[in-house]
Amino acid sequence: MFKGIAASSGVSICKALVLKEVKYNIEKKNIENVPKEIDSLHAALKLSREQLSNVKKITENKMGKDNAEIFEAHLLMLDDPELIGEIEGKIKNESLNAEFAVKSTVETFVSIFEQMDNEYMRERAADIRDIGKRLLNNLLGVVHRSISDLEDKCIIVTKDLTPSDTAQMDHEKVLGIVTDIGGSTSHSAIMARSLEIPAVVGLGNISEVVKEGDLLIIDGDEGLVIINPDIETLQRYKDKHEKNEQAKQELKKLMDTESITIDGRKVELAGNIGTPDNVLGVLKNGGEGIGLFRTEFLYMNKENFPSEEEQFNAYKAVLEGMRGKPVVIRTLDIGGDKKLSYLSIDEEMNPFLGYRAIRLCLDRKDIFKTQLRALLRASVYGNLKIMFPMISGLEELREAKAITWEVKQELIKEKIEVSEDIELGIMIEIPSAAVISDILAKEVDFFSIGTNDLIQYTVAVDRMNQKISYLYDPFNPAVLRLIKNVIDNAHKEGKWVGMCGEMAGDTRLTPVLLGFGLDEFSMSPSSILKVRKCITNFEY
Repeated sequence: MFKGIAASSGVSICKALVLKEVKYNIEKKNIENVPKEIDSLHAALKLSREQLSNVKKITENKMGKDNAEIFEAHLLMLDDPELIGEIEGKIKNESLNAEFAVKSTVETFVSIFEQMDNEYMRERAADIRDIGKRLLNNLLGVVHRSISDLEDKCIIVTKDLTPSDTAQMDHEKVLGIVTDIGGSTSHSAIMARSLEIPAVVGLGNISEVVKEGDLLIIDGDEGLVIINPDIETLQRYKDKHEKNEQAKQELKKLMDTESITIDGRKVELAGNIGTPDNVLGVLKNGGEGIGLFRTEFLYMNKENFPSEEEQFNAYKAVLEGMRGKPVVIRTLDIGGDKKLSYLSIDEEMNPFLGYRAIRLCLDRKDIFKTQLRALLRASVYGNLKIMFPMISGLEELREAKAITWEVKQELIKEKIEVSEDIELGIMIEIPSAAVISDILAKEVDFFSIGTNDLIQYTVAVDRMNQKISYLYDPFNPAVLRLIKNVIDNAHKEGKWVGMCGEMAGDTRLTPVLLGFGLDEFSMSPSSILKVRKCITNFEY
């Protein structure tokens, strides 16, 4: 039995298809015809762009525009002056062969990203590696074993499954994914969840242990992989798989029901989204609103800031798509692990504690005001609530509110209609805000508790550091006390409280949060029906 990271839930039982990593034997050579080598690189880049454009189109058709965005990012990487400029520089200045220039440059960039503190940034190394493999394959004329048209059902076992592989694989035949490396926020893991394919990642050297045709059991809930199980274990997991399938069908019956406890207390179950395309997923899973729209994704994988009009159209689409249901839109939370190529930010020792989110917006009022104009203009198309992230004290909150009021007055002077029913709230994700939540509650319409950062900051632990990740515990009494105090303080002022961190979708914590009086649970859309079932089985 192997224990890894549970990346996509569910149980799968099938034979293994092992994809061995192609080992490139690339020697460093000094070449005489530099222009010819540059032409070879440009030809490989052109072919790579054509391939990625095709993969992007396939992904959009199979999995939606949101999942295809990663390939737009890959296409941008192929035109990135820093990456491609470095490769061309090695060919021109050092007379190196194109293959070695690509290999050495990609290895350098991958190494830089893998050493970053944040998991999200570390896992972007996989994207650079994917681009590098594609370029090398096209330079060398290597053709990979295809997993887009498989004869038999299988569980794929490999060192790492790139986003391109995941997008192109035969989704009807691939019943599970097992990899040596990767994490729960890698693009392949995200895609696996979107496709509802069980996946376990970060298993070390499992691709060297499993043989083609071995019978595997994947438990994507517990992060377990069992090779050639005995009859008793096999039957146990067959039963679990059967129960999971029955449970999925039962959950669908809750699609159109309200989230009400046995004794009549109603709460709201909402979805977290990153783009307007995610709205359909919220509605298909019975979501009663959007509790967190992460607007930073509108800014990422672009060459410049999105215009006011671009943002307005995105916010309008979400508000109209939700048909009057509440939509909480978080203002820009850039910095930390989310960087923009076109926004220069000085290197920081602790970027998660530095110049990010509301701190950046209050400093760069031009960026903040453009977003607020777009939000306020869109407000007439639905039930908008605006939320400020990373608020640590009263001064920041008051300044953010003042700028919002100022922008509203400017729009009114321009005779642009703005809704009079917009609620303003803040994320409670910094302990200082939780401690003075009684004061902050007087100044807002609602709170939304961001538990991912709140836990991390409260117990002073990097949850991506495996040596101390056991300390990152949502059941920690200090964390639970903070959450309870925040809810109580808000309710004393007649304000509602939501939660948009991972805790909101964790059914182990649902009864605790219900007992605390949480009003809104916002989570990944795929978790909504599970939490609803849990709520309907409890008394308040």
